[in-house]
Amino acid sequence: MKGSFLTRHIGRIWMALVFFFLYLPLGFMVVFSFNSTRQDARFTGFSLRWYEALTRDSKIVEGFWLSVKVAAVTGVLSAILGTLAAFVLVRYRRFLGRTLFSGMVNAPLVMPEVVIGLSLLLLMVGAQDLLGWPQRGLLTIILGHTLLGMSYAMVVVQSRLLEMDARIEEAAMDLGARPHQVFFMVTLPNIFQAILAAFLLSFTLSFDDVVISEFLSGPGVSTLPQVIFGYARRGINPTIYAAATLLIVTVTLVIIAYSIWVARATRRREREAQAALRIDDTVRH
Repeated sequence: MKGSFLTRHIGRIWMALVFFFLYLPLGFMVVFSFNSTRQDARFTGFSLRWYEALTRDSKIVEGFWLSVKVAAVTGVLSAILGTLAAFVLVRYRRFLGRTLFSGMVNAPLVMPEVVIGLSLLLLMVGAQDLLGWPQRGLLTIILGHTLLGMSYAMVVVQSRLLEMDARIEEAAMDLGARPHQVFFMVTLPNIFQAILAAFLLSFTLSFDDVVISEFLSGPGVSTLPQVIFGYARRGINPTIYAAATLLIVTVTLVIIAYSIWVARATRRREREAQAALRIDDTVRH
C-alpha cells in the first residue's frame, strides 16, 4: 500500500521538494526583512524599520528607478528585435548568411555573461577612443542588456511562430493583403502574447543583471542589483532584504496579472473559434 502511494504521487512529491528547495531561502529573506535587529540568524521581533530605512536610502531608490528605466527600454528593444529576428528565421528558410545570422542571434544564450560584458567593454572603449561616443553609463548598459535580451525574446517568439498556422497568412495574401499588411494585421495579433512574454522575460533579465552592468556602467551610474551587490560585499544589511522582498512581491503580482490575462484571452479565442465553427456548419447545411 505504501509503495503504491509513493508510485502514484512520486512526481508531486519530487516537485514539492524542488519548490521547497528553491523558495525556502526566499522565505527566510522575507521573514528577516521584518526583523527588529540586524541579526541574520535569529528573529528577534517584528518591525518595519528596514522598510523605513529603505525609503531614506538614496542609493537604493536611485538604483531602483535607474533599473526600471533600463529594463523598460531593454524590454521594448529586445521584444522588437527578437520578433523581427524570429520572423526572418521562421518565415524565410533560405537566404544568404542565414546560418551566420542564426548563430550570432543565438550566441548570447550560451556565452558566459563575463565574456559578453568584457567584449562589450572593449568595444565601447574602442568606439569612445575613435568617435568620442558613447560614454559609459545608461546608454551602454541598455545596449548590453538588449544584446542579451534579444536572444531570449527571439526564442520565445520563434516558438510561437512555429506553432502558428502559416495558411492564415497565405489566405490573407490571397485576399489581396500586401506583405506588410499581413505582418501587422494577421501575424502580430496572433503572436502578441508571445511578444508580451518576451518583453517580460527581457525586462526581468535586464532588471536583475549584475555582470554586464558592472562592465558597462560609468561613474555615478549604478543599477539596483549593483547597489545591492555592493552592500552585500560590505556585510549584512537588512535594508537589502526589504528591497528584495518588495521586488519579489512586485514580480509575483505581475506574473499573476499576466497569467490571468493570458487565461482570459485564451478562453475568448476558444469561444470565438467555436462560434466561427458553428457559423460555418450553419452555412454548409
